[in-house]
Amino acid sequence: MRLPRPDAVLIQAAIAGALSFAHLHDVAEAAGQHDWKAWAYPVSVDLLLVAAWRRMRHLKSTGAPVRSAWTWFGIALAASLGANIATAGLLDLAHVPAWLRILVAGWPALAFFGGTLLAHGNRPADEPELASDDGELPLYEPDPPADLPDAEPELEAVEAAAAPAALPAAPAPAPAPTVAVPAVLVDHARKIADDHHARTGQPIDTETLRVRLGVPPHFATAIAAQLT
Repeated sequence: MRLPRPDAVLIQAAIAGALSFAHLHDVAEAAGQHDWKAWAYPVSVDLLLVAAWRRMRHLKSTGAPVRSAWTWFGIALAASLGANIATAGLLDLAHVPAWLRILVAGWPALAFFGGTLLAHGNRPADEPELASDDGELPLYEPDPPADLPDAEPELEAVEAAAAPAALPAAPAPAPAPTVAVPAVLVDHARKIADDHHARTGQPIDTETLRVRLGVPPHFATAIAAQLT
């Protein structure tokens, strides 16, 4: 069985992390944060440092600005580096100055604010709203159909050649069932009809109205009946 080879980089990182963790704990406890609170401070500093680094790499991969991530990375690094230097004998941990007590006490709010910005900042722009400016739902307006070749001459020639006998008159078609049209759709159709009349001087026909609204023919007929 082959034993795994120790990774010198990982060992060095573990030693450095443990020492930095202990230094942050000592500074927090000297500044008046005791028991579990003194242990929570190094966790908060290291988590903000890692979160800022990961956010910075993500922003670089997408080509987005990384200034905000760099700012919070620098703040977390300064807090960690400052605690390590403070425990080197340059600061009397038995008589911590008031400014250091203020910085340690205010760190949780600062770390929470930075973590929130890193988690929710630089999001893509919101999708446009579906509702139009006047509060109505926008309707899909397909392009008008392309002009088809005129088939009337061919139909007339076929009819003349066949010369069928006169057929009895077909019964009158049954009246179309009543279609319930929403008031919002009728108002939108009235705006389209008014615009068509203002531009052409002619009332809009049912086929044009159907194309503009993008609705079935029976809907267009029912809407046109309510516009007259």
